[in-house]
Amino acid sequence: MNIVAPAHPFADMLGLSVDSKQGGKSTCSLVFTERLLNPNNVVHGGVIYSMADTGMGGALTSLLGDGQLCATIEIKIMYLKPAGHYDLACNSEVIKQGRRVAILESEVFSGGELIAKATGSFAVF
Repeated sequence: MNIVAPAHPFADMLGLSVDSKQGGKSTCSLVFTERLLNPNNVVHGGVIYSMADTGMGGALTSLLGDGQLCATIEIKIMYLKPAGHYDLACNSEVIKQGRRVAILESEVFSGGELIAKATGSFAVF
């Protein structure tokens, strides 16, 4: 059976791809392009945040039942170093899932180096 993912226009605009999601984990990738740069010539923090957020959502939806949805409650992100002009990757994982709230983590990499780490809570409904 083919499962079709719902449309994600914002991720499409960024060029963000959810490469895998199963068992409470997901991986995302983003091909570097100069359109992602901020005025300081590094990838905009909002792009990195969006990767973490999307990755967490993907990880959580891999565990949800039919008819269940999720939405971000809050995310805290720590930017550890600037992203280079490299493709980006994000690994996300569900740490704890309750009936109404889940706690997740994401790590974002640029050129194989860890550049950001995020934790978040998501509502399940």
